[in-house]
Amino acid sequence: MDEKEEKIHLLENKIIGIEETLNKIYEQIQHPTNKLSAAANDTNGQSQSKVLDLFYNNLVKNEVDMEIVKQLIGVVRGKIKENVSVNETASILYNLISEMIGKPSAIKLRDDGKPTVIMLVGPTGVGKTTTLAKIAANYSLNQNKNVGLITADTYRIAAVEQLKTYAEILGMPLKVIYSVNEIQEAINEYSDKDLILIDTAGRSYKNKDHFDELKTLVKATRADEIFLVLSTTTGMRNCREILEHYSFLENYKLIFTKLDESTSFGSY
Repeated sequence: MDEKEEKIHLLENKIIGIEETLNKIYEQIQHPTNKLSAAANDTNGQSQSKVLDLFYNNLVKNEVDMEIVKQLIGVVRGKIKENVSVNETASILYNLISEMIGKPSAIKLRDDGKPTVIMLVGPTGVGKTTTLAKIAANYSLNQNKNVGLITADTYRIAAVEQLKTYAEILGMPLKVIYSVNEIQEAINEYSDKDLILIDTAGRSYKNKDHFDELKTLVKATRADEIFLVLSTTTGMRNCREILEHYSFLENYKLIFTKLDESTSFGSY
């Protein structure tokens, strides 16, 4: 195995590792562990208030907004009996949260022979470039799709070089655009691709000029899907500010990064 093949193999392993981590989190949500599973061993059930207190405290500990906590617990209270098991309550709560936030879904590739255009946007430092590379590796190596990369992040030289390195390792073409006027030409040159991934600069929503540039780029790109990338280490107040400033996006999905660095996930 030569050096390039070894790097690709390592990248594949990282992707698999991420998928396994997400699966573990999903399993923990479906089958609560530690204190919750210990309480679940009470086969005779417990008082409604005791069980609800258990979940209330767990939600608060994970920094879920208090209004949402009260709403969730209120709905659960109306659905359970006085003597209720922890597992039954967990199932009801899980379904409520799933209905509220929706379940994760994969990128859907077009079936009309045209490339699917995906754009990643978000604040500085949330891991957009790394996330884009992982998506590219997954579709190229695991699904045998033809992928093309575009970056509009020319504000950070390191970002361009980083993506160039990823592109070289994965054997993918990379186009760097310096103006909004170049985006459609770059997309058109990738007409033979299955998937086009576009990286953007992290824009400070406090800098109006820079943010206006992003708005113009989004409009000019006409992407099939836009993903707003957020770090789970971001505080709830900042997260709300970010979402408010990105509200100009008519339709977008979320990607959460740095799950291994966060101590709580409730604010998301």
